[in-house]
Amino acid sequence: MHRFYAHPATLHDEHFVLDIAETRHLRDVLRLVEGTNIVVFDGQGNEYECTITEIRKNEAELLVLKQQDPTSPESPLDLTLAAAMLKGEKFDLVVQKAVELGVRQLIPLRTKRTDVRSKDSVKRVLRWRKIVHEASKQCGRAFLMSVGEPIDYEMFLSTRDVGQTILFSERDGDILPQKLKDKKITALVGPEGGWDDVELAEAKSADIALITLGGRILRAETAAIAVATILEHRFGDIN
Repeated sequence: MHRFYAHPATLHDEHFVLDIAETRHLRDVLRLVEGTNIVVFDGQGNEYECTITEIRKNEAELLVLKQQDPTSPESPLDLTLAAAMLKGEKFDLVVQKAVELGVRQLIPLRTKRTDVRSKDSVKRVLRWRKIVHEASKQCGRAFLMSVGEPIDYEMFLSTRDVGQTILFSERDGDILPQKLKDKKITALVGPEGGWDDVELAEAKSADIALITLGGRILRAETAAIAVATILEHRFGDIN
């Protein structure tokens, strides 16, 4: 069945209401009709089988038939990926694959070697969040990965969340341990050209563990995807 996203606030008396974008996709692209059964997720981990009861110009009303287990279960690892912003479609790819791999939160970082124009940030964040919606629909997740506003690396270090923080470095660091302190991890991945020496020193001063991937030189977007995969395999649910 086709999957759609509906904000949890639109659930009233066993009825969901799809917004204009989802309604247009349902009606104009997929050409679904009233009486068709579909799957709806609310972005908070809940998934429902519904039937279309009414299709209007700017919204569609759905009747909940039953709540069901999400198509793709959430990982037990609460993984935040703090990745340096990249040019063009490279960061779009990171966003899409982070959703598929089970990342809970993505934080775009501005680092010393980040080469992205700040004036484009607002539009890019909106685009990334749209990618999250589409990727979640396709991969079966019922939880929407959050995408934060771009933040300077130094500001991130001073305001980072609780839990264990790891910085992946291409030239300096230890091997990834077999066990971590808890199931809440923040992984930092650098930009094209790698981390600046000052940034590595700042991470060490903030008691952030520096980890290396064994000397391999990876493209920045490859590194972000690889890091998420490795952590989900080692500490999450990718076996």
